[in-house]
Amino acid sequence: MQLELDMMRRLALAALLILLFCCARPAAAQTCYATVNTLNFGNYTGAALDGVTTGTVTCAGGWTMPMNAGLGVGATETTRYMTALGGAELAYKLYTNAARTNNWGDTNGNELTGNGNTNVTVYALVTAGQTVAPGTYTDTMTSATATYTVIAFIPATCTITATTLAFGNYTGALINQTSTLTVNCTNKTVFDIGLDAGTATGATVTTRKMQNGANLLNYSLYQNSTHATNWGNTVGTDTVQATGTGAAVPFTVYGQLPAGQFVAPGAYKDTITATVTY
Repeated sequence: MQLELDMMRRLALAALLILLFCCARPAAAQTCYATVNTLNFGNYTGAALDGVTTGTVTCAGGWTMPMNAGLGVGATETTRYMTALGGAELAYKLYTNAARTNNWGDTNGNELTGNGNTNVTVYALVTAGQTVAPGTYTDTMTSATATYTVIAFIPATCTITATTLAFGNYTGALINQTSTLTVNCTNKTVFDIGLDAGTATGATVTTRKMQNGANLLNYSLYQNSTHATNWGNTVGTDTVQATGTGAAVPFTVYGQLPAGQFVAPGAYKDTITATVTY
């Protein structure tokens, strides 16, 4: 009778062990989170522009952090695009290191890896030489649980330089000469070039005057080689309008010194201010 009781206890124990083994739950899989701050490049003017932002990874163990291609049309994990109103795009790149040599992508070997709770840095670059329209360019990047915005702003800018307009020796006969204005405006920027009346007493944009002391010598400036269209300083009326390409563009100023002026000998000069309005 005792033997049967012991055997029953052993069977009961064995059944209990099997019950516990069958119903034990496996350890839960770790959950990791990432956050990344906005990446703001600031103003892009055509030179290479570095950008940087930071984030955090919260994870109990090892982790891998991919970075997708973003939302730009034609974007890849190596060349991403910010987009402005109208669909214009500005290319940029993301890296895992400050030297900007290790691309940060979403395929094996291009991802960032680490272990435990960690601060992360996103290194970025807008490559030089891109000529796109002014405006605000944005992209949305997604990495693991993090979604963040990439921003760059292209301001409308213009520069202008001029060569001297030299008529040479005037003997009373008509003289035509030219000078060159060189304007460089941001791509797609509409601009107007105006020429003021100069510095001589009584000069206007239609009758300019070179001066030698109290002596004056009249001359005119035109937009065309036929000397038919005056070049003045009122936008929309007598200025020259064009659209920037991001490259330097030359404009010819056609000067004319009318015949029949009999003035005292000497050196006559004037200073014209050229203004770009955009």
